[in-house]
Amino acid sequence: MHAALAGFTLGLSLILAIGAQNAFVLKQGLRREHVFWICLLCALSDAVLILLGVSGLSILLRQAPWLAPVMRYGGAGFLLYYGARSFHAAWKSSDSLVPAAAAARPLLPTLLTCAALTWLNPHVYLDTVLLIGSISTQFHAARWWFALGAMSASFVFFFALGYGAALLRPVFARPAAWRVLEVLVGVTMWTIALKLLLE
Repeated sequence: MHAALAGFTLGLSLILAIGAQNAFVLKQGLRREHVFWICLLCALSDAVLILLGVSGLSILLRQAPWLAPVMRYGGAGFLLYYGARSFHAAWKSSDSLVPAAAAARPLLPTLLTCAALTWLNPHVYLDTVLLIGSISTQFHAARWWFALGAMSASFVFFFALGYGAALLRPVFARPAAWRVLEVLVGVTMWTIALKLLLE
């Protein structure tokens, strides 16, 4: 249980920072669009990456230095594109910015966008595969409890964020608040992309 608690605490601390994935989950929660599937995809993705890290993939990634620039530039390119979309949405007509009035997006494209924001971000590999994978070695036989704790943190966080966003819906019923969110999402995406390019 000590290992599981340590894994949960570490996983939660790593995931709390506002990033591209969290911003997307928040937007979907505000729109009440495919919230369950988006939260499940994010949590399962983290679980798979944590499992790979604890299983020893972190060693393989350290021995394949060519992967780092591929992930960095690919991820930065996608984040720049998605950020530009958010800035564009901030200046669209006010009707389309009201969550209740916006047309629901199809499930598959929404899941693909979420998957891209998750799997094309090199930082997710640093956090889940390398960092959690490396720290898990300190727990020896209990490392699987450590991994389970870290996975649990992802499930708790994403479902709380996705469904907890509904509490903010009265604020985002105003088009101006929705515009501010779109701008903040765009700034977040471009900031992360810039950090990736400058690394």
